[in-house]
Amino acid sequence: MVHLLYYIQTMKNRWLWLFLSLPFFYFGIRLGLAGKSDPPDGHATMRGGMVPLYTYQIIHRYPHDPNAFTQGLYYQDGFLYEGTGLYRYSSLRKVNLETGEVVRIHHLPDEYFGEGITLFNHQIHQLTWLSKTGFVYDAETFAPLREFHYGTEGWGLTHDGKRLIMSDGSSTLYFRDPATFDEISRVTVRDATRPITRLNELEYVRGEIFANIWETDFIARISPGTGQVTGWIDLTGLLSPEDLKEPVDVLNGIAYDEAHDRLFVTGKLWPVLFEIDLIPVQSRVSAWERAR
Repeated sequence: MVHLLYYIQTMKNRWLWLFLSLPFFYFGIRLGLAGKSDPPDGHATMRGGMVPLYTYQIIHRYPHDPNAFTQGLYYQDGFLYEGTGLYRYSSLRKVNLETGEVVRIHHLPDEYFGEGITLFNHQIHQLTWLSKTGFVYDAETFAPLREFHYGTEGWGLTHDGKRLIMSDGSSTLYFRDPATFDEISRVTVRDATRPITRLNELEYVRGEIFANIWETDFIARISPGTGQVTGWIDLTGLLSPEDLKEPVDVLNGIAYDEAHDRLFVTGKLWPVLFEIDLIPVQSRVSAWERAR
């Protein structure tokens, strides 16, 4: 049922676009989805050299609820805090990392499509997609504390220890006051001069922002100060054929265990959460060319 609702709720706009664009395809014109850029070409430079490319090594596999439409992920003290989406199924969860057991859950009202979360100062902030409304909860009990509002779509959320950092599906990252959610500043994310759109789930890792790029197997490493992409992580092939026996959706979900320097990733409706190490690729060719 969750898988069916996902396709109903998220694919209807794509089918409408496809119908409207059929005449263009007939004449051989390729159109991109509205508001979405082509992938980075991999030839951007950083201080005169190519932006580094990373692949991965799987360190550990953990169970993950295959009905969880993961929109936000955060790690603390042996537990994952997870925000899930879809209308009527959105939630905030506390999950045992080792077992995948959901030990606490809060269901959002049916009219909200849950998005990114982060835990800051003993409180959890959670975005919603189109409602321009977010929620703050007590991190221990999940008791609702207050609402906040913003003028864009809500996608990903993280923090740098002082400010909340938000994405809205564009190339912009917003830095916000944790108490009021007022905007402090913003940066445009670029690979050299090219804006990178579809910034989705976020995590702050060792002074950088890691961002899932929606509908791809790539994570961008971003400088918070400049918005420049400092590296690309290619997670192509992370799921095994066994993992793909049931329908899955896109890579989405990054969490970092700062105390033990562990990086976790998963996706929407994925049956597995992975702990991975990043491996530099010697040849800094285009990540997108490697994925073809």
